[in-house]
Amino acid sequence: MSGARPSLNLIYRKLYSHFGPQRWWPADTAFEVMVGAILTQNTSWLNVEKAISNLKEHKALEPTRLYHLPDKKLAKLIRSAGFYNIKAKRLKDFLNFFINDYGASIKKISKVKITALRKELLAIKGVGPETADSILLYALHKPVFVIDAYTRRVFSRHKFIQEDATYDQAQRLFMINLKKDVKLFNEYHALIVALAKNYCLKSAPKCSLCPLDFC
Repeated sequence: MSGARPSLNLIYRKLYSHFGPQRWWPADTAFEVMVGAILTQNTSWLNVEKAISNLKEHKALEPTRLYHLPDKKLAKLIRSAGFYNIKAKRLKDFLNFFINDYGASIKKISKVKITALRKELLAIKGVGPETADSILLYALHKPVFVIDAYTRRVFSRHKFIQEDATYDQAQRLFMINLKKDVKLFNEYHALIVALAKNYCLKSAPKCSLCPLDFC
């Protein structure tokens, strides 16, 4: 796709002009982002915020405290995020990796190269490409473009990717045709989400009002 590079940058400029900065991912710490990335699987961010708030109220949003929290209590605190028993187990699996392999140190884990760390994250049960990449980009500030259902919807409709494109195929579009920049990747993905939620809806999209009127 030889013409993809200028088009992707033009789309970014259009979206940024229309929506403005999204200030995503909203969190107080990198560890909070990691927890949120796991909790947000198959649920809305509003539900995740409630779960995060519960963990903070119980002073449990810290790696060691969270890890030693009884499974039933953890599940109860994150109940709003849905699939709470499964997600409690996934959190514990991630924490086992984070604590035992990196001493729960953001500084230490941040020093690992992207390819190697991504492989380690994907080896954790329940951590798929989107979750792993969200942790890499938003928590550890690695230049990795996150792909989600919104990205697939928007860019398949605009013929950048096939509707049935794999995660890697969709990600490659952005990784090859954009400057590898953490701030750009962060803002771009958040803007795509804003577009999908407000205009490029799953059903009855508002195409006539879409800020990407040139497409």
